[in-house]
Amino acid sequence: MATPMAGSRPALQRKEQMTTDRGRSTLGMCGMHPDHQEALKKNRVVLAKQLLLSELLEHLLEKDIITLEMREHIQAKVGSFSQNVELLNLLPKRGPQAFDVFCVALRETKQAHLEDLLLSTLSGLQHVLPPLSCDYDLSLSFPVYESCPPHKQLRLCTDTAEHPLDNGDGPPCLQVKPCTPEFYQTHYQLAYRLLSRPRGLALVLSNMHFTGEKDLEFRSGGDVDHSTLVTLFKLLGYEVHVLLDQTAQEMQEKLQNFAQLPAHRVTDSCIVALLSHGVEGGVYGVDGKVLQLQEVFRLFDNANCPSLQNKPKMFFIQACRGDETDRGVDQQDGRSHGRSPGCQERDAGGRELLKVRLPTRSDMICGFACLKGTAAMRNTKRGSWYIEALTQVFSQRACDMHVADMLVKVNGLIKEREGYAPGTEFHRCKEMSEYCSTLCRHLYLFPGHPPT
Repeated sequence: MATPMAGSRPALQRKEQMTTDRGRSTLGMCGMHPDHQEALKKNRVVLAKQLLLSELLEHLLEKDIITLEMREHIQAKVGSFSQNVELLNLLPKRGPQAFDVFCVALRETKQAHLEDLLLSTLSGLQHVLPPLSCDYDLSLSFPVYESCPPHKQLRLCTDTAEHPLDNGDGPPCLQVKPCTPEFYQTHYQLAYRLLSRPRGLALVLSNMHFTGEKDLEFRSGGDVDHSTLVTLFKLLGYEVHVLLDQTAQEMQEKLQNFAQLPAHRVTDSCIVALLSHGVEGGVYGVDGKVLQLQEVFRLFDNANCPSLQNKPKMFFIQACRGDETDRGVDQQDGRSHGRSPGCQERDAGGRELLKVRLPTRSDMICGFACLKGTAAMRNTKRGSWYIEALTQVFSQRACDMHVADMLVKVNGLIKEREGYAPGTEFHRCKEMSEYCSTLCRHLYLFPGHPPT
């Protein structure tokens, strides 16, 4: 088995079922979140008077928010006011995506003032998180997927699964330690603002079943990874979206849709986790085609995602970056051993510039499960080494440690782990995670602050 990450050695090691990351059940349409319904209700009269429906209905039809029959029913009403009222009656019944799609449609039909009105109302409401039992896909053409057990909200007990593993019987029920008011007061001035409710939107995209021409195996243990990440991100205060088994083209399209969601305007950060087989510079879709990671980062940069400008964006990539298994080496001696937002720039002549320029890509941090050219290890029962370490560190130390330092701590746990699988290529194998960053301030997640 792998070397214990917490320092205690189990009395008996058992062979670890390991592999690498080389490379829906329909619950029906959930209702619109109550806060989205409330935002529509508070602005109902203005919307009924000012909505321009002709092009707007086509956008909603294209995104499956309304049907052809619904469009005809709306258009059959006499007068624009009555038509607008009919649409406003329908929207709350059209699923959890209806509000976001409606806002995007307003923007694309040159009615952005109405979108701004809705988002301003929404930001003033106390609770923006969706119902915890409904993690939804980014398109109504995909089924809703419930990823957390219903018996305990925001808690995921992984010790109920089988664990023929190296490090005891797996972690206890996941909990996140809250940040104290004293810690917040002494650290917030040098940190990114992270107080919105929710903290931001998080996307967990997990590919497990591959059908393309390439010989990509079923990612056993991948379900543990995405379930624990969903729970962790919820506990950290994020609104979580889940995507399962996407082709490369679907991944690109859904990531673009996610990056353009209006809710990014009123939240303070964003998380994207990609779990799949991979190669250097890319991850596989279930069709065996590769989505380049540079394309993923481009979708969220300052040019393509202005709603997230100057806000921290976190990426976590659980995928191989090559075919080489790190065999490790024996240690010789045997011993273990920014600028504030809003500051104005000046040109060479001392004149104030009207607009602050931003680099195309900034305020991002990305954690990789392994180094370039190497394979990422995944336990078939407990999930990947990297996601397990990430979850352990973030749940324990987000209360008093910023993200870059937590990823250093994750690196330390991965460095100590060692495969135990006698007779296989993975026996005594190693892995080394890494991260890259363009963050310009400390990124503290401040879980639980301010207290509810």
